[in-house]
Formats: sequence, structure tokens, C-alpha cells
Amino acid sequence: MVHTYKVSGMTCNHCTETVKKTLESIEGIEKAEVTLDPPQAVVKMQQHIETGFMNKMLAEAGEFSLLETGGNHSVASAQGQTAEKKAFFTAYKPILLVFSYITGAAVLNETYHGSFDIMRFMHMFMGGFFLIFSFFKMLDLKGFAYSYMSYDIIANKWIGWGYVYPFIELALGLAYLFHFQITAAGIVTILVMGVSSVGVIQSLLAKKKFQCACLGTVFNLPMSNITLTEDLLMVTMSAVMFVI
Repeated sequence: MVHTYKVSGMTCNHCTETVKKTLESIEGIEKAEVTLDPPQAVVKMQQHIETGFMNKMLAEAGEFSLLETGGNHSVASAQGQTAEKKAFFTAYKPILLVFSYITGAAVLNETYHGSFDIMRFMHMFMGGFFLIFSFFKMLDLKGFAYSYMSYDIIANKWIGWGYVYPFIELALGLAYLFHFQITAAGIVTILVMGVSSVGVIQSLLAKKKFQCACLGTVFNLPMSNITLTEDLLMVTMSAVMFVI
């Protein structure tokens, strides 16, 4: 898809080169054509990248900012906007299927044991949750890190957190499935998912449109209350384990 932006802050050819190099260094952007007269940038990207995120990167390179122009998007961009307006199930089909698979596996595990044990069920569910979500993030670790950086309060300050996060999920998944250091795993879950929830809440309250990075960059899931529900569900389950 191709987007056209007005660019402010450019005064010379060096500025255009700086803006061009900065934009093309962003994961997901294939090419950026930047001109001084008119002051604009035509950006070709693999998937929609938030203007706010690009402006954050440009602000670090100089006093530059983008303003998206109306009516200058490619057909692909228009189709992307139409896709975002699809029905709820269509938009969130990947994550709904993931939750269905995890729940089904946890239920089958209880059926196999011949009785329902809430702790065993939660361990199975949470283990599956963290393993599957970490798997999708690791398919494009760099892409996840940059996407997560756009709304997470820690990743926004330190991009390295986006690279570490999937491995924490992997460790938590193994801990719950093998019932290893459950108390420590519960504490880490509450801290990590609790902090993650803060960034999601801030984005939702500000009505910012971000790509949800919960399943990495494989699926273009829009940020919504579902993202917040995922995080708070893990926090709640972890808290319940300390009570039961």
C-alpha cells in the first residue's frame, strides 16, 4: 500500500535525505520518496504503519513530522481501510480460533483425568496461551518489537523489551505446563501482563489505532478491548491461583 504525507520541518536537501533514510529504516516500509517542493513523502509499505509511530522515529532524527493527506491513498490503502471495517468475527478470527484451541485442549485434558480441577485447567490454559502467543511473536521478532514499541510503556522507552518479551512468555508457558515454580510464574505473570495492560488502556482511552501485537505481525489485528481482556485474563488467573 502507498500513503502520501505532507512533511513539516524540512528546509534543505539534507533534510529530505534524513527523512527518507529514517522512514526506510522502519520495519515494514519498502520505499520512501521525499521531496522538498512540495514538502511531501510518498511511502510504500507492506502493511499499515501508524503515523504517530513514524513521527516518533522522525522526531528522533530532527524536527520533522508527517501529516496524512486526504484522497491520496492507493487502491490498496483504501482496501485496507475497508478490511478494518469488516465484521467482528472476521477481524478477530485468528485470535478467537487460538482461544478456542487453547480452551478445547484444556477441557480435553480435564476429560482425560476424569474430573475437573480448576488449578490444573488454569495451568493448562495459561501454558498453552503463553506458548502459542510467544510462537507467533518469534516468527518476526524484530517486527513484533517495533509494533509493540508503538503502545507498550516499557518498549516505548527501551525497544529491547520487545525482543525479551516473547522469551518471557515462552518461559511462563513451560512453567505452567510442567508445574514448575508456579508461585514465581504467577508473580511474573501479574507484573508483566499488568504493565502491558497499562499501555493498552492508555491507547484505548486515547482512541489511538494501533496494530495489536499479541500475535506478532503475522496477523493484522486491530487494537481493541480484546487485547486488554487477554492481558487482564492472565492477571486474574494468576491472582486466583494465590487465593485457591
